[in-house]
Amino acid sequence: MRTLTVRRGMMYHAPAIMAILLVLVFAFPVAAQTVTDDDVNAIAKKMYCPVCENIPLDVCPTQACADWRGEIRQQLESGSTEQQIIDGFVARYGERVIGTPQDPFLRALSLLTPWLIGGIGALAVLIMLARWRRSGDLRPAPAVSGVRILSDDDYRLRLETDLKERR
Repeated sequence: MRTLTVRRGMMYHAPAIMAILLVLVFAFPVAAQTVTDDDVNAIAKKMYCPVCENIPLDVCPTQACADWRGEIRQQLESGSTEQQIIDGFVARYGERVIGTPQDPFLRALSLLTPWLIGGIGALAVLIMLARWRRSGDLRPAPAVSGVRILSDDDYRLRLETDLKERR
């Protein structure tokens, strides 16, 4: 009879044990989420290789980039945000890591300067074309007195006489 009472006592505790197990099963995966390669590459895509020039960190095959991606993974697993990770790399290696300055004024200046130079160049070309158009057709320069302008026939004749003299 005693074994029967132990089993009945266990049945009373079964719902509490099941509740604790459910909480543990659903709570631990949330706390220990794994960082995927996509998570790492989403940040690495915004950064550039320290060894190669103008190659994004997510596609660079060098060992330095592999180490940096591993460091990004570790920081993500420890709970760092994307901006904290990028700020950390910029603090250690400079703004060349991200390709553009983080200061809003310098970023705007570096992104707008090529467009401004191109616009000024296009404006200069348009002004030059307008001046040529206003001046009319291009006319030959007036002949200077005392200077004889040679035609193609004159050049040919001179060349043939020089060749005959050398023979």
